[in-house]
Amino acid sequence: MAVEISATSKLWRFPGGIHPPERKAPANLNNIQRFPLPPMLFIPLHQHIGEDGELCVAVGDYVLKGQPLTIPGVNNGLPVHATTSGTITAIHEHPLNHPSGLTGLTVCLEPDGKEAWYPRQPLNNMDALSQREVLQHLQAMGIAGLGGAGFPTARKVAGAKNIDVLIINGVECEPYIASDDRLMREHAKEILAGSHILQKLTFAKQLVIAIEDNKPEAAAAFREAIEQFSVTADFSADGADPAGSAARTNRQPILKIVPTRYPSGGEKQLIQVLTGKQVPVRGLPADIGILMQNVATAYAVERAVNHGEPLLERVVTITGEAVKNPGTAWALLGTPIDYLLAQSGFKPGKKQRVIMGGPMMGFTVTNLQIPVIKTTNCVLAPTHKELTPPQAEMACIRCGACEIACPASLLPQQLQWLAKAQDYAGLKQHHLADCIECGACAYVCPSQIPLVQYYRQAKAEIREQTIEQQKSEIARQRFEARQARLEREKEERLEKHRKAAEARKAAQAARQSEATATEQDPVKAALARVKAKKAQQTAPAANTESPQGPAGSASQTTPEHKVDQKTDQKDAVAAAVARAKAKKAERDRLAQAENNNEAEKPIAAKNAPDHDKKDAVAAAVARAKAKKAERERLAQAENNASTTNTKGSDNG
Repeated sequence: MAVEISATSKLWRFPGGIHPPERKAPANLNNIQRFPLPPMLFIPLHQHIGEDGELCVAVGDYVLKGQPLTIPGVNNGLPVHATTSGTITAIHEHPLNHPSGLTGLTVCLEPDGKEAWYPRQPLNNMDALSQREVLQHLQAMGIAGLGGAGFPTARKVAGAKNIDVLIINGVECEPYIASDDRLMREHAKEILAGSHILQKLTFAKQLVIAIEDNKPEAAAAFREAIEQFSVTADFSADGADPAGSAARTNRQPILKIVPTRYPSGGEKQLIQVLTGKQVPVRGLPADIGILMQNVATAYAVERAVNHGEPLLERVVTITGEAVKNPGTAWALLGTPIDYLLAQSGFKPGKKQRVIMGGPMMGFTVTNLQIPVIKTTNCVLAPTHKELTPPQAEMACIRCGACEIACPASLLPQQLQWLAKAQDYAGLKQHHLADCIECGACAYVCPSQIPLVQYYRQAKAEIREQTIEQQKSEIARQRFEARQARLEREKEERLEKHRKAAEARKAAQAARQSEATATEQDPVKAALARVKAKKAQQTAPAANTESPQGPAGSASQTTPEHKVDQKTDQKDAVAAAVARAKAKKAERDRLAQAENNNEAEKPIAAKNAPDHDKKDAVAAAVARAKAKKAERERLAQAENNASTTNTKGSDNG
């Protein structure tokens, strides 16, 4: 069911909530100040939700205002920019603006006072661009949510589908903080323009600006801006106007004034106040067709699109009774908070506390060199009389006040017990993730139990466990994939070897069958050659017969000649048999060498087996004897022919 809000629609209530002293007036009396450039800027690489980018500068580099210092990685993080022109003097670990007090990689930039700008690229004709191109521009400008979470704006908008209502949050309910109030008073038109850009990016049907009723000046400024507001052309994901999109977004923004009640500025609480709907457990506002952005985020979007300015500064409240001149100021990202306090007349007392953020959700800092980042909205320096330091924790009396004050309808007492017992499964069952850390439970606790600190610690430990589980799961998957790959490669090798063995066996069987089929052929060929030679040798003797007839013929065979012929035949047969044996031995040796994968090696005669050598020698001896016998037979035949011719002449 589509969500729809009208100017006269009913406002709802969320459970719990408290009314702490506001104390906003001291910082809200004057316009936003702009201090001189600090002597040194400490720009941390981690200023938003997501992975840090990769450094693209080095020590000694001169950078311009708005020049990227990092390149986003594969996880689509946000770049960090130089907030003024100057020289990079160091890149090292520096205390982070975080409750943990840990350090992180930080770029130390010494300003040169010139404020020389890096080339700016505004989107002069945004309506001709696609949604993707505009979101890529916002990502390159480093725009993140300035309401406290620091979630990249482009990713938040890209992941929102079928949005009915875009809510611009100007409630700013926490005590002392007046940054959004002053911004709305002085830059309502720019905020409205940036809000309309976000509306076009999300194709939201309605644009609603929500302001708490303790900010009448900001509400008046928006009423005037809305009256002068004119809707421009729309665009779609592919650059063309989608069917009906202009009709959906061609409505005037709606201004809603909500009652003052802490924490009505919380995302889920404000949605419930305006629509009466609750965001599903572990769900997002987009699941019910709603998207919310902070007024400061809308202002940063307008500067990025219309002026090509990255997110380099934000409005910060400097307040507390230890500050002589409380107020609001434009603070460059990377400005150390001790510089802001010094410019505001900070007079520290004994055991002076400095709180980053408001008294409800802020945290006490231990190092005044921590810098302003994208999510910094207040630096509070209260006196002991103004804000009593935390007292010693006492035992819970089970009064139930924390449960009544909880705006998320949780059981703070039960969550605290589970957190102390490190029962993380129980914490998940009791929906610890839905705690917005507003501090309402700790504010009303008569036993001075720092409930929010228990929740934060438990959340951090659960987060670490989740990360470790994810790493373990990834490692397990990689191990299983490696084992499967090794098993597959092993099977492939075995199959390859099996096929090779089968091929060798088949080749060997073919050679053996061929050898068996042709085993007697060499002997037959040798006998045929002997018979042929014998026929050639007996032919001339037949041609030399005398006229006296066969009795007196010269070709008549003598007994000695018959013995020689038989000897020659035996020698020839022996030589042929020896050659056949030698060839067969050679084939067997080659087959054996091939089975041992040594067929490629040349077979030297000196490495042949002894019986092969004997056969070869016997064959050579037989051939020599055959040749000698052949020569002797030919000589004998010539002698016989000569004798026959001589006898014929004598008879004639």
